[in-house]
Amino acid sequence: MQMTISGHHLTITDPIRNYVTAKLLKLERRYESITRVVVTLTVDKLVQKAEATVHASGAEIFANSEHEDLYAAIDALSEKLNKQVIKHKQKQRGR
Repeated sequence: MQMTISGHHLTITDPIRNYVTAKLLKLERRYESITRVVVTLTVDKLVQKAEATVHASGAEIFANSEHEDLYAAIDALSEKLNKQVIKHKQKQRGR
């Protein structure tokens, strides 16, 4: 799985990169057909935003999250993506 992490009005430090990587590697355990993940972290005054697009076989899954704390936004993003990946995997199994 190829992962791209970028920041808008934010410098991506090693702890942030490691945290995002650790959270999103759990997706690969759920669904093996994920080829690429693109994550964008944004800071707008008091709101921290995290957006991600997951490219998998047969689907492109998008989720975003906002919170006052960047790490909480990343946690919420991870949970949203996890639910969507599980739903996609169940649809694929049904076919």
